[in-house]
Amino acid sequence: MLQANQLTKTYGDHTVVAGVSLHVTAGEIIGLLGPNGAGKTTTISMLCGLTPADSGTVVIDGKSMHDDINAAKRRIGLVPQDIALYETLSAIRNLETFGALYGLRGGELKQRAGDALEMVGLADRAGDKPATFSGGMKRRLNIACALVHNPDILLLDEPTVGIDPQSRNAIFDNLESLKARGKALIYTTHYMEEVERLCDRVVIMDHGRVIASDTLAGLYRQLPAAQSLTVELEGTVNVTALSREAGVKNVQQQNGRLIVGMDDLAATSAPVLAWLAARGHRVNHIASDRANLESLFLNLTGRQLRD
Repeated sequence: MLQANQLTKTYGDHTVVAGVSLHVTAGEIIGLLGPNGAGKTTTISMLCGLTPADSGTVVIDGKSMHDDINAAKRRIGLVPQDIALYETLSAIRNLETFGALYGLRGGELKQRAGDALEMVGLADRAGDKPATFSGGMKRRLNIACALVHNPDILLLDEPTVGIDPQSRNAIFDNLESLKARGKALIYTTHYMEEVERLCDRVVIMDHGRVIASDTLAGLYRQLPAAQSLTVELEGTVNVTALSREAGVKNVQQQNGRLIVGMDDLAATSAPVLAWLAARGHRVNHIASDRANLESLFLNLTGRQLRD
């Protein structure tokens, strides 16, 4: 449905986006992740035609965006990072205003506005102004404004910042419903659990480039170990011997805790514990964990602060 090929954007001497390529198909949600300053918002702006790329192309349903940029924009809905509403207009008037910008008129405009409000659970507040809304309600209305013209593609730039769990889950339900209806969605966020719940594939950016792109399962395979066993014990362990003789990898010991990376927790835990017992190490506590998106993200982008 949407394909970006080698998008590049430079401001002065600083290249913000450097040859980014990605694609999203109908009925799919793509998670776009990256540290602050990675180039995600600039990429989103180029995908929807707000910011012209210095080079590269955006193709929508087989047609270049630049062949008819107005027609392309009508197929895209944008939910920006900052809430974009007219605070002094009622919710329904906000939707009618945004719908009119996309060429909707008369009965069709009223129908679409009502349907969008219904979808985000704000039909009973149609006549109220956003100035009276909570942060979560404003976020949901912001999404409704991006949906009023029934776009094929929805670009969402951190749509759940600063809202409560109830509003977040309501937004998740909306997005899953849109996916089921065949919409193509690109979703940026810093909340890894959102991506794990929602997204079919993940694209990770850093320093303006795509550094990983795959399904979650495919990305996890890039980690040194898919699972880990943490053992609190007494004494110092010969980690080199443990790694060699018990057939494990990525073994660390710190502050009385032994952390062992494994591909198969069920098959490998017993040999590790037996090896420790045979050498007189008294085990006080055992815990296991699996790889998650946050550990993968930090493994790829590092732990250095960004801003």
